[in-house]
Amino acid sequence: MLHHVTSISVTHSVTHLEDCTGHDPGKEPMPKEAMYTALNDIKADFNSIYTNRDPRAYFQVLGQLDYIIPHLAQPLFEQLILARAELQEEPITILDLGCSYGLNGALMKYALDYEALRERYTSPTLQCLSSEDMLQLDRAFYRAWPRHPRVRVIGLDVSENAVGYAERCGAVDLGLSLDLEKSDPDPETAAALTQVDLIVSTGCVGYVTSRTFERLAKLARHGRPAWVASFVLRMFPYDSIAKTLEKLGLVTERFEGATFVQRRFASVDEMQSTIQAVGARGLDTRGRESEGLFHADLFISRPPSEIERLPIQNLVSVVSGANKPWRVGTNVLGGMARTAKARRPRISVVRGS
Repeated sequence: MLHHVTSISVTHSVTHLEDCTGHDPGKEPMPKEAMYTALNDIKADFNSIYTNRDPRAYFQVLGQLDYIIPHLAQPLFEQLILARAELQEEPITILDLGCSYGLNGALMKYALDYEALRERYTSPTLQCLSSEDMLQLDRAFYRAWPRHPRVRVIGLDVSENAVGYAERCGAVDLGLSLDLEKSDPDPETAAALTQVDLIVSTGCVGYVTSRTFERLAKLARHGRPAWVASFVLRMFPYDSIAKTLEKLGLVTERFEGATFVQRRFASVDEMQSTIQAVGARGLDTRGRESEGLFHADLFISRPPSEIERLPIQNLVSVVSGANKPWRVGTNVLGGMARTAKARRPRISVVRGS
């Protein structure tokens, strides 16, 4: 049975959020950039896996933490692509913001699922290969899969190694390595970004702010602005980004009735700090972060006319309950819960706001 969602206005209170970041709440409110930086300090540092020459370490490290958000995002992105395709005859150009090695791009372009990619890159038989050999294998691998004839993917990431690999292997059609937090794109890059119909992200909010979204949205096609779909960890406020997009003609709605698992916490400290940060935003962590899992909300931004034509409850839907088995790695709850290695829980979306 399909569980449909209803639309709400995006209004996030950040009252007392500064308390868990070390900022004195009696002073002026912390700027969003500083707040995001402080909240990111709560999370485990995985920077090294994004700078390798191929994605094997990326899948090995995040796989141990049951990283699952690309799997959960895939059917929702497919629904958005189909809805956008009703408005135009030419192929849909999608920008994957914070694309790393092009995982989302591969899932949107090809008849693949996340489990196939995870098993590929963690296979023991491929671990002894050089990065160049891995690249050649990946080129052949993606060429062998049927691809969506009306989907073109641009990947954007600050990691030159990651986005370069994504383009060279075929996971994305065009790879752009730049930091839109710091500067505008050059004319050639800007011209490529003007072709974007849909901007998606599954974890970059918190590393990027409204500054990046403003630069991207301003480049949207005249009279046909790009839609935006962002999976955002619940510890990060999205209100400033929503307000920025509103100034550019996009109304933001939150996918109500479900949250989406990103991964398991890497440590007890990460879990406890995240629970404090989420709770400081006035959100209930029971059944979500308190169970040892990062959870994300989905925000979708479109022009008002499109919301009227196709309300969000008719735009996207999720299957109620669980839809994918995953092995459990190290249990970060320590003495608070029994080890769960023998179980194969089904974790995907959690119903309820």
